[in-house]
Amino acid sequence: MTEIKFGTDGWRAIIAKEYTVENVKRVAEATARWMQLKGMKKVVIGYDTRFAGKMFAEATAQVMSNFDIEVILSHNFVSTPMVSLAVVKYQCDMGIVITASHNPPAYNGFKLKSSYGGPTIPSDIAEIEAIIPDNAIGRLPDIQQLVENGQVTYHNLEDLYINHVLQNFDIEAIKNSNIGLVYDAMYGAGQNVIKRLLPDATFLHCTYNPSFMGQAPEPISRNLTELEQLIKSDVRYNLGLANDGDADRIGLYDEDGQFVDSHHILLLLLMYLHEYKGMDGKVVITFSVTNKMKKLAEMYGLDSEVTKIGFKYIAEIMIDEDVLVGGEESGGLAVKGHIPERDGIWIGLVIMEYMAKKGKTLKQLIQEIYDKVGSFSFDRDDLHLTNQQKSDAIKHCESGLLNSIAGTEILSSDNLDGYKYFLPHDEWVLLRPSGTEPVLRVYAQADSPQRVRELLDGVRKELNI
Repeated sequence: MTEIKFGTDGWRAIIAKEYTVENVKRVAEATARWMQLKGMKKVVIGYDTRFAGKMFAEATAQVMSNFDIEVILSHNFVSTPMVSLAVVKYQCDMGIVITASHNPPAYNGFKLKSSYGGPTIPSDIAEIEAIIPDNAIGRLPDIQQLVENGQVTYHNLEDLYINHVLQNFDIEAIKNSNIGLVYDAMYGAGQNVIKRLLPDATFLHCTYNPSFMGQAPEPISRNLTELEQLIKSDVRYNLGLANDGDADRIGLYDEDGQFVDSHHILLLLLMYLHEYKGMDGKVVITFSVTNKMKKLAEMYGLDSEVTKIGFKYIAEIMIDEDVLVGGEESGGLAVKGHIPERDGIWIGLVIMEYMAKKGKTLKQLIQEIYDKVGSFSFDRDDLHLTNQQKSDAIKHCESGLLNSIAGTEILSSDNLDGYKYFLPHDEWVLLRPSGTEPVLRVYAQADSPQRVRELLDGVRKELNI
């Protein structure tokens, strides 16, 4: 029997190894039984572009129907935010997305969404995880029979999403601006939406390819070299937008072909929504996000809060409080006026609308941020270590014996989620083992890319990794 554990954002495993139809049915049964205990009766199920997504989604639908739960099933691949939006629009009790998000192509996964249109809270996940049966449920009616019986209905969740976008954005202003957009879907589930909304853009990797050409569909700079080079080589392009496999994360490039990380995007969102649109609310960020967000929030007189890493912790706060901007370093960002869900396409449209309304490039808007909170650089290393190396590194952090990094004295530390070390001149370093992959992540902020690299290399030297 495979032990199934949910990580920071759902259960993920390697297809045909741990991720099998039988194991998906086990998770689906636990979800269905939990829904029954809570009096829940309706679920929406979607899947992204990964291998056999439709098959796994239909297997989930079969199990749900067996427990008399009404199923809305996506008619084609969709993004995670499309499922989350459908949960709200169709007044469902739960949403299920068959996706491994940004993980390598060998993986698939199982995400849970709740009635508010965002990640299911950790305590509910724990309850579901605790009742996963040892064996998969037996033979079930095929999907066509369930459709004929009215237990499963197909819906176009992409159309639903696009209509929602058109009601909330000035798409014509974006179309009529001087934005020369290159969009990279990374072969993911967002590939059709931008084609439909902004057909004059230039498109990369916007075809159905479950192999993702062997690359993890994570929108970070080292995975987006083709997008970067295209912008650098052609003056017609002044904005690059990329999304991950299930389109809930974002990557951006400015007119010089420079990668714009999530820290800068969060600052732009806060500035646009508060200064330009006159909106207020709380600022919520995860432990790995720049402290410049707290600084800008203070300048605006807005409350702020730092959570553990994982968007589900932000979503918990968004459910109950008035949150203006929420986000994490890895590209999962959310804003007021939408569902409490990270949405890479939605955030990209907010930034494009900002550029269109202000008549400025992304680089010019970022300079306005620097004028307020100061310039900074950030980077992250994902260290693929042996279990022993990872364990030794964490033990060294736990010991409290780490006193300096790259020759600079550590002023203070915080272990809310990992080990974060604060240095002079607004510099910091964070070490944290991944919750979904066999890696140790090392993050650093400083005033220049060169200094960031010194800090990242300094960590490896100090910990001998």
